[in-house]
Amino acid sequence: MNLTGTPDRLARRRASTARPLRTGLVLIGLLLIGANLRAGITVVGPLLEGVRDDLGLPPVLASALISLPLLCFAIFSPAAAPLAARLGLERTLGGALIILAAGIIFRSVPWMPALWLGTAALGFALAIANVLLPALIKRDFPHDGGRVTGAYSATQSAFAALASGLAVPLAGVTYAGWRISFGVWAGLALIAFAVFSPQLRRATMPRHSVAPALDPHPEQYRSPWRSGLAWMITISMAAQSALFYTIITWWPAIEAANGITSATAGLHLSILQFCGIAGNLITAAIIQKWHHDQRGLIVVLVPSNIVGISGMLLLPNLALIWSILLGLSTGGMIVFALAIFGIRTHHHGQAAALSGMAQSIGYLLAALGPAAIGAVHGSSNGWTAPLILLLALQIVQFISSWNAARPRLLD
Repeated sequence: MNLTGTPDRLARRRASTARPLRTGLVLIGLLLIGANLRAGITVVGPLLEGVRDDLGLPPVLASALISLPLLCFAIFSPAAAPLAARLGLERTLGGALIILAAGIIFRSVPWMPALWLGTAALGFALAIANVLLPALIKRDFPHDGGRVTGAYSATQSAFAALASGLAVPLAGVTYAGWRISFGVWAGLALIAFAVFSPQLRRATMPRHSVAPALDPHPEQYRSPWRSGLAWMITISMAAQSALFYTIITWWPAIEAANGITSATAGLHLSILQFCGIAGNLITAAIIQKWHHDQRGLIVVLVPSNIVGISGMLLLPNLALIWSILLGLSTGGMIVFALAIFGIRTHHHGQAAALSGMAQSIGYLLAALGPAAIGAVHGSSNGWTAPLILLLALQIVQFISSWNAARPRLLD
């Protein structure tokens, strides 16, 4: 008997009759999954005021529509690797896409509990997909991990920006308003499932018994939770995530406080996200060449974050320049954060365990970051203190990322 309980003879017959999937089809399915990873979240920000007015939500509760998915990332990310070990990598990703589509539709239903239950389901599905995609890349594209990570990060950024840009126009199309703008993205999840579905006949599982621990990595390797290198990668991911989601949440408000119109601030945010695509692709190309040592990237990307934040603090009239710079640098850092899971590990199961650890801690800070910055803004009655706090975060970002970029592997 094999791990799934199927007789060996039947398993061999299925394996012999299954045709290998074309690399192009696998890549398209992977990119379409990447397209879903942020669109369901970034669509919320431009419509937040409309949702508040329609439902009578207080500001703190309304902001939870963005922070709740990130909190779900933190809670459910460690469960992704065990789920994949039991169900198979492909089936777990396919199930996540179905749950994602259902969650998006459910949160658009005119029933208050559905808004929160659907948002939580969306967060669960995205947590699973976020963790397992780096493992899928490690397995299927072991020699092109940097390029493929850049491609799916660019796709992710493009659809995130598209969701932000189309949010308000779509909300004005019908009487359903923001609900139709939220719900339309379920179609993207279903398209991704349809393209990815040929892979469901595979059921890749780690070649070891599943332990009760939350990181079922291959037994010959140490748990990432006991690795100093893994903690450096985790802290780097946390700092990057906190900065990105704080910018997505508050950058338009920071610009508006400096006399920039709401329409222009929204345009700047879209430009920032589209510049992230360029940052994704440039960084991916560099990582492909600097596959062992990425410290040269860190000495460019993190100081670029510092210049962008400092520029907004000192010369806010040049907000467009700072938005472009932050888009390039944050786009580059997310590729580094995702690619490093495969670069620093020996095995796709080990990559999944490291990804689950780093994204759990990372998105916990990402969920708390925007709320903390908002609280500092409220208590200081301005944006100077929050921007200084973001600058301090970049010191942590630099130290952890520098250590994560050094040429070594997890034990």
